[in-house]
Amino acid sequence: MIEIIALLHCLSQCLDQTTTRQMEKIIGAVLTMTGRVTMLGISRWADKGGSYRTVQRWFNKVLPWAQMSWLFFRTHLYRPGEVYLVVGDESVISKAGKKTFGLDRFFSSIANKPIPGVSFFTLALVSVSDGVSHPLLTEQVVKSARSDDPTASTPAVTKKRNSKKKATVKSSTTKKKAAAKSSATKKKAKSKHGGKAGTRKAGRPKGSKNKDKRQVEWNGELRMMERLVKQLFTLIGGLFPLTYLVLDGHFGNNNVCQMVQQSLGLHLISKLRSDSALYFEYVGEQKKSGPRRRYGDKIDYRAIPDSYLMETMQDKGIRSDVYQARMLHECFADPINVVILVKTNLESGARAHAVLFSSDPKLTHDTLIQYYRLRFQIEFNFRDAKQFWGMEDFMVIKETPVTNAVNLSIFMVNVSRRLLADVHGAQPDAGVLDLKAFFLGRKYVQATIKLLPESPAPHIIAAIVRQVASMGAIHSTQPTIIQP
Repeated sequence: MIEIIALLHCLSQCLDQTTTRQMEKIIGAVLTMTGRVTMLGISRWADKGGSYRTVQRWFNKVLPWAQMSWLFFRTHLYRPGEVYLVVGDESVISKAGKKTFGLDRFFSSIANKPIPGVSFFTLALVSVSDGVSHPLLTEQVVKSARSDDPTASTPAVTKKRNSKKKATVKSSTTKKKAAAKSSATKKKAKSKHGGKAGTRKAGRPKGSKNKDKRQVEWNGELRMMERLVKQLFTLIGGLFPLTYLVLDGHFGNNNVCQMVQQSLGLHLISKLRSDSALYFEYVGEQKKSGPRRRYGDKIDYRAIPDSYLMETMQDKGIRSDVYQARMLHECFADPINVVILVKTNLESGARAHAVLFSSDPKLTHDTLIQYYRLRFQIEFNFRDAKQFWGMEDFMVIKETPVTNAVNLSIFMVNVSRRLLADVHGAQPDAGVLDLKAFFLGRKYVQATIKLLPESPAPHIIAAIVRQVASMGAIHSTQPTIIQP
């Protein structure tokens, strides 16, 4: 497959010839194969030189995936003068086994509950003009490494601890009963002195001091995100500027905001809870002495002042109102640029709203909404990686093979994007299924032609490939055989 060889030529800067040749066989098999993308399946569909042992050796190599993804992006996908956003998100892969590296319980938005599996955090560059996401950096999230608790452990260690707990359940029950009795005795003694059990005085505790909200606690999640973004800066090397880091509502808090501004020099765009307690800035008279008043009226999402209304749209009985204001949040160190989207059903009167924010006070409401919408493009990367490229199919359990399997599926998203760019000239609506149908059809045609006593003319072969590929494609074109 000469196309794949040409595409992977740029990786010669970081890979040796043997590894590149093995990767060419593997990518060709992944583009062609049907069913689950496993090492055994890849070896069955690979051409000569892609045996199961060769595939095993490749999956057990430590590969520079960050540099490989960047070289491929810069050579084939980068558009000079384009504005790019840095988008990050976490994807959870369910696993039924018990020995996969990094196995733990992670919250799945699809299942809407924590599930056993592995999780990966990915950084992507999203182009603003065409809204295409290119994933570049992927790192596995290991809770024992991310947690700041020194007692944090892996699932294997947790299993041992659970077995010890079962052995000492009787002694712990006895201790709980003794503790309950002593607690009841203390409450009775306290009630004799006129106090109420479980209550404390209103207001701040005596001796408490103001906390600097700019001095945040760095947990493992912040460190991982900082490391990945700085690694991305190193790869880019000043080729183009980056201004905004776009994350979902999980990262919409002061700790992430301060890290993004202080350590990375970027502005954060994210989402707040729909019931967030936001306050307008106080604009009245200040006291002559004492601290200055910062917080004004608390926002009522059902009665937002019209002075903050920026835009109103109506479509099929749904009215959309967009509000923008510089607001304060008790958990944030600085004022934030807030955009509130309110949708109202004119027939039933039902209302719903979403609260977006940015640390950049100069960002307009339409640009902020556009940039946050582009964040969802990384979800399509995860969808393609899971549906077509084996992100959920791998059956390896060790750290290096797991890393290679997931990064290969993410890398295939960029490879398919580049291959589809050539197909879109003739078929603008072609997708990944059409691409896989073409490679599968060509595989069958090549195997059939080898059985013929004489090989047909090249234009006849090309027409046959298009005809066979159209059988499994969604957007197909009828081939025409042109006589030489």
